[in-house]
Amino acid sequence: METFEFKVADQLGTLVVLEVAGYINNEGGEVIAREARKLIDAGHRTLLLDLRATRIINSIGISLLLEVLERTLEVKGTLAFCCLTPSIAKTFQIMGLAQYTRIFPDRAVALAELSPRQ
Repeated sequence: METFEFKVADQLGTLVVLEVAGYINNEGGEVIAREARKLIDAGHRTLLLDLRATRIINSIGISLLLEVLERTLEVKGTLAFCCLTPSIAKTFQIMGLAQYTRIFPDRAVALAELSPRQ
């Protein structure tokens, strides 16, 4: 079983980059949801999850990401993902996450699009 790791990698104004590694299941999803709530409550409106080191996500993990999406939409924010594996990208399409989030091929493209304009 893959271990789960999560960290706030960068903060640029209201944008926060979160690096996620390992299996997003109920435990990993809870960590993401809890930390996302804290960041949103602190005024961050754009969350970018870099899933470069994530290979698998289960249905409970998806449901917890949907909770993060709902909370983000409540504050008129943006939930975005980058560096998805093909299987995770397909799962996001099937589950509807891709319809309401922004998905980028890599972090550089995501930051260019999402970073607050000076």
